[in-house]
Amino acid sequence: MNLAATIRATPAMACRPWSRHVVSPERWAALAEEAGLALLALWGEAQAVHALWRDAAGMLAVSLPVAEGRYPALSPRRPGAILFERAIADLWGHAATDAVDARPWLDHGRWQVTAPLSPRPPARPGGAEPVDFAAAEGLDQIAIGPLAGGIAEAGQFRLYIHGGVVARAEVRLGYLHKGVEALMRGKSPRAASRFAARLAGEAAVAHGIAFARAAEAACDVAPPPRALALRAVMAEAERIASHLADLAALARAGGVVLAAGPCERHREAMLRAAAQGFGHRLMMDVVVPGGLATDLAPQGGEALRSAVASLAGDLPGLARLCAGLARRLAGVAVTPPDTVSALAPGGPAGRAAGRDGDLRRAPGYRPYHDLNVPPPHETGGDAAARLAVLLAELRDSARMLRTLLAELPGGETVAALPQAAGEGFGWAEGPRGDIWTWLRLEGGQIAGAFLRDPGWLHLPLLAAAAAGSDLADWPVLRASFGLSQSGMDL
Repeated sequence: MNLAATIRATPAMACRPWSRHVVSPERWAALAEEAGLALLALWGEAQAVHALWRDAAGMLAVSLPVAEGRYPALSPRRPGAILFERAIADLWGHAATDAVDARPWLDHGRWQVTAPLSPRPPARPGGAEPVDFAAAEGLDQIAIGPLAGGIAEAGQFRLYIHGGVVARAEVRLGYLHKGVEALMRGKSPRAASRFAARLAGEAAVAHGIAFARAAEAACDVAPPPRALALRAVMAEAERIASHLADLAALARAGGVVLAAGPCERHREAMLRAAAQGFGHRLMMDVVVPGGLATDLAPQGGEALRSAVASLAGDLPGLARLCAGLARRLAGVAVTPPDTVSALAPGGPAGRAAGRDGDLRRAPGYRPYHDLNVPPPHETGGDAAARLAVLLAELRDSARMLRTLLAELPGGETVAALPQAAGEGFGWAEGPRGDIWTWLRLEGGQIAGAFLRDPGWLHLPLLAAAAAGSDLADWPVLRASFGLSQSGMDL
């Protein structure tokens, strides 16, 4: 019996749908050595740290009480833990012993206190400290951001260059830190769902679904069938709009501007149809714990059907326009196989590198059990493979959206949540990948929360793909990953 199976056999804390096991420091550290376990998330509370793992047997949630503000680092064996450990130190003050990187992540030295989520956050001595980047002996540096033109999100990219080749890339976020967990604490799940929807604009629906599912699991409440079907309608419409935006950005970065126009036109049509159906272009605040805040408007179904039919008719032509772009992207920004294996990323970036990860299929959630979500077919791990995944998923999402709209059940769209105590996990497959939410409720109010965006694992994957690439390919590389910086700034 391996360690994960041994832990699963021990008594556990009540949590739905997976129990949470309290482990010793020795077992916490040993899990990082376990073959076949993928680390999905790592977060903190006042007196503990928590981790969510996944293997062939399913999910494993573990917790470790923090003694004297320190706990064993997972990052020496699990590179995906690095950013989580840095964020835990910033927010809670828990330091990971022997961590690979102990620099601040969200805290740029401008907060009035340090460790703001700790029980007694100490005042910050002195003034603000400069953003810290790694040393670069013998390399030129190019700083990009944190401010950019247009409405681009704030984030700083530091490229270390040698002879026109990127030797190393480093990213620093935190400029969009929102204090989401502090804002959620003490509120009802219904009130706090607004913050989840605003974590990342391109995944407002997906983050809303993951949050709602966590609250429903904690309260042991099932939404009505119509609400589940309409959530999937919104999620697939959101996926289509996001993929079209990413394709347009990638086409422009790759110099194939003709392919960008149809993508932008169909994206606008989908956003307008979403506004007709649900009252908001990004469908914010429609998904709530227990179901939906509003039903599909009478004209919304026809608007969505029209938008998806127009897109489906143009997809063959769009694929032909992207054929030249695919040749330009072949061999560009390859994700190293060992890094893909170590990080176990999901979403289009992971599926383009051969990872079979899609939360709509496994662990799955309704109504996707009946919609035949196909497995990935790309293994190259380069920008061309990510382009192919986006095009394939557009076809699949268009098919599923048509099916969902044709088979919508009737009935209510919301179920009441009790004022109860409980703990639960929720998940959803967003446009960029797997989204996870953990909630702990006390008396019907949020006592603890963590929202995990796909970017936590995609950002280090982007940095790994940048190493060894031509500097001229940097815009293509960024566009091919389509990262949400806001989604990681909590």
